[in-house]
Amino acid sequence: MSPPRAVANRWALGILLLVVVAGCFVLGVRFGSVPLSTGDVLGALAGRGDETTRDIVVRIRMPRVVLAILIGGGLSLAGATFQALLRNPLAEPYILGISGGASVGAVIVLAFGFVSAGSWALPLAAFAGALVAIGLVFRVATATGHAMDVRVLLLAGVVVAAFFSACIAFILSISPARTVQSAVLWIMGSLAAADWTSVVLTAAYTLPAALLLVGLARPLNLMAIGEETAHYLGTDVEGVKRLSLAIAALITASGVAVAGVIGFVGLVVPHALRLVIGSDHRTLLPFSFLAGAAFLTIADLIARMLLAPTEIPIGVITAFVGVPFFLVLLRRSVVAP
Repeated sequence: MSPPRAVANRWALGILLLVVVAGCFVLGVRFGSVPLSTGDVLGALAGRGDETTRDIVVRIRMPRVVLAILIGGGLSLAGATFQALLRNPLAEPYILGISGGASVGAVIVLAFGFVSAGSWALPLAAFAGALVAIGLVFRVATATGHAMDVRVLLLAGVVVAAFFSACIAFILSISPARTVQSAVLWIMGSLAAADWTSVVLTAAYTLPAALLLVGLARPLNLMAIGEETAHYLGTDVEGVKRLSLAIAALITASGVAVAGVIGFVGLVVPHALRLVIGSDHRTLLPFSFLAGAAFLTIADLIARMLLAPTEIPIGVITAFVGVPFFLVLLRRSVVAP
């Protein structure tokens, strides 16, 4: 049982993270390439002001910020889950080739010109590609028996990702320059196409899945110690592995389908939180969602503001933060005895 002081500290951190997410929401709606005052924003939310300001606040910035909260929280939560199951602090959502499968689906749609047929052709194709990647990786991981070996799962993810990268390179090599440019911009990640429809659909996947993963916190705690120990303590190890991996993969797939490939969120945020609050997944999982939401919201704001009115792909911003962090973790893991 946790000491009262530790429980109080975790409650304080949770409240602080909620305040930070709320603050990030306000900043994301308040600032952008078009300067708006606080009064303009409040007036637009109240239905006052000119139509252009209301459109900017309600139809462009608000859905974008909410989508950043959902995707950032989902990617961070998925990263914490993968790190627990694989018992590897360097694990993150894209190790299973999910982004590669989604990218292939998106590139195919762009190459054949299906995007003009409907606004949802691209995210649907990306989500379908991500599901194919998940199916392939799980099939390979269980090919040698009923038990899912996490080491085989990792290798399967690397192989499937390499295969999809080759597919993308082949498609782009025979595509016109305009298609190549569109595909590269999508692969780098962006929230520019956010609208309330994409917010609703992403929330429909992410929020129930997040609740399910938080509900698996106790068995994940046991499995982080060791699968054999967890089995002796009554945990359905294979069931928890399959369910957790499937849910985390689907969260990642839904985010990639809407916003493209946004890396390192699932690596940086959970590991940084683990250094602060420890590895108890009853706290780590919900806090990872909140911290990931704040992280991606700020990253998107930087992407919009740094070179305004030109927008930097959000995947570039997260990579600038994530790559040095990854190298520090890698060095620590190599140097540690």
